[in-house]
Amino acid sequence: MTTHLSASRPSGELRLVAKVAWMYHEEGQKQDAIAQELHLSQSKVSRLLKVAAQEGIVRTIVQPPPGVFTELEAEVEHAFGLEECVLVENRATEAAVLNDLGAAAADLLMASLLDDEIVGISSWSATWVSAAQHMRRFRTPVASHVVQLVGGVGSPQVQTQATLLLDRFARVMGAEPVFMQTPGVLGDDRSRDILMADPTIKRVTDLWNRLTIALIGIGSVEPSPLLRESGNVMPDAITDHLRSLGGVGDICNRYFDAEGRSLEAGIDGRVAGITLEQLRRIPRRVAAAGGVRKVGAIRGALAGGWVTTLITDADTARALVTG
Repeated sequence: MTTHLSASRPSGELRLVAKVAWMYHEEGQKQDAIAQELHLSQSKVSRLLKVAAQEGIVRTIVQPPPGVFTELEAEVEHAFGLEECVLVENRATEAAVLNDLGAAAADLLMASLLDDEIVGISSWSATWVSAAQHMRRFRTPVASHVVQLVGGVGSPQVQTQATLLLDRFARVMGAEPVFMQTPGVLGDDRSRDILMADPTIKRVTDLWNRLTIALIGIGSVEPSPLLRESGNVMPDAITDHLRSLGGVGDICNRYFDAEGRSLEAGIDGRVAGITLEQLRRIPRRVAAAGGVRKVGAIRGALAGGWVTTLITDADTARALVTG
């Protein structure tokens, strides 16, 4: 914050402050050269530069380059208590935005993953499929395991894509892929409980409690094209019931309303996947999602605190902070 102390400083001192600031910032001279030319000590030059900032003689202005939305990112972070918001430009087509979101997600992971992470990933997210295509192999391993967060045995073509997604992330991170080869939603609670008690599945669920980061999508109540194609969609009657309860979206088949409150809706006990409570315990929860269709779902996920980092597009971000 700039303070104004000019009235308490002699004009001669202020002239020297301005002179030093001009030589340093406008002429690009180094502090030792300024000290030599003006017959000052280098520590004196450094002190005068600090005074120049205090007096408002020098004001730092950050001018983000085109396509960078630093101010809007900060606004979203402040509005929803996020650790980080990453925004991409809006493009002419949804496919182009999806590609940019994937590239931004890949860049974030490449820059921020630490040693020995345990990574959970939602395998039915088109954005994370895009991110996988942009990922480059780390020079040294950064994760021990990459773990599937929700079951989803369905269409063979889409199931293969989900398997390749998990395998791709595991390979670039130097990790072991851990698959959950189950349906996403079982016929009843008992069937789900029996399945989840299986030793093979229990290995997956035990890892959920050790995750250091989750890579998740945010779905609307209306399923995405990828999820619909996979065959892992809710029956229309349940979808209608969710809407009647105020449901706006889901994370890993766990639904919530506009305030981010979890909606059991008679289906939670049938879902073979991580719970929202388990998800909340993961230190980093990175969601990548965008588009006008998902604004309500994204806002609900942020309001509920289910996400710590959001990767989205600029138009979606503006809708989040103005709506």
